[in-house]
Amino acid sequence: MQLDERKYTILQAIIRNYLETGEPVGSRTISKYTDLNLSSATIRNEMADLEELGYIIQPHTSAGRIPSDKGYRLYVDKMMEEKEREVEEMKGMLLEKEDKMEHLLKQAAKVLATNTEYAAMVSAPQYHRNKLKFIQLSRVDVNQILAVIVVEGNMIKNTMLTVAEELSDETLLKLNILLNTHLNGLSLDEINLGMISALKQQAGIHSDIVAGVIDAVAEAIKADEDLEIYTSGTKNFFKYPELADHERASELITTFEEKQILSELVQDNLADENSTGIQVYIGSETPVQGMKDCSIVTATYELDEGMKGTIGIIGPKRMDYEKVVKNLKLLKNQLDDLYKK
Repeated sequence: MQLDERKYTILQAIIRNYLETGEPVGSRTISKYTDLNLSSATIRNEMADLEELGYIIQPHTSAGRIPSDKGYRLYVDKMMEEKEREVEEMKGMLLEKEDKMEHLLKQAAKVLATNTEYAAMVSAPQYHRNKLKFIQLSRVDVNQILAVIVVEGNMIKNTMLTVAEELSDETLLKLNILLNTHLNGLSLDEINLGMISALKQQAGIHSDIVAGVIDAVAEAIKADEDLEIYTSGTKNFFKYPELADHERASELITTFEEKQILSELVQDNLADENSTGIQVYIGSETPVQGMKDCSIVTATYELDEGMKGTIGIIGPKRMDYEKVVKNLKLLKNQLDDLYKK
């Protein structure tokens, strides 16, 4: 028998409440736990149907109900279906957004260089303070399971874990419930040693799998993929006599085109959590060794919560700071508006 929406909502509430408390769940608890606005009597009737269908059981007389293996199985299968669909939707959406973003940032760098007549750079946004969205464990073969880890910003990381013996469906089910119940919505800072120890203890003989998943979660949350930086306006260095002699211009262009050096500037800028305004580095203040004869003006843009990048303009120390700051502020606002279209 296919469960209707009301029965499934009640089953979900029983399972989630039982996972949180470890105690049998009564109808009064469910009436407070859901938004169904049903009386305790109606909920009791629905729970009786769920028990008759084998989705919940009553451990002893006068107690509330707990999920059966069949109830857990339905709950996890539906959850995994939803998550798999969500992952596929995310992949398509991310590819579309990445293409759009790359074109947008290349154009932004070009427009900035043209408007200011200096060199310009724009870094692709990165996610900071990531939180875990969900984990999905599935069997690949006898000795391998796949951990799909999705973190804030819909970044997806797949990790293969080796296991000593084949895990049953029920074991995978319980590990999925254990990990998702305790870790979803947490940042790396919030996953402490005490929590890890408690999870390993609950996992029993499968504690090594929990340890492997947590290592993969930490890597996924911290992972900084190669930082993409878009540059434009290198030729503008030659417009200023103090930067245009052969040796100096050559060093500047090499530095500007060496993305690793610019990447360090971007990472330093983003590491300052309060750095959402304009930063001005003049001459020797400049953090980039090869640009000590220049000034660098940067701004941090933020598209969504935790999704940040850096815009920078590099020019002579006698640059028109007012014009530069005005252009940076304008681009910060435009990036936000254009990205959401």
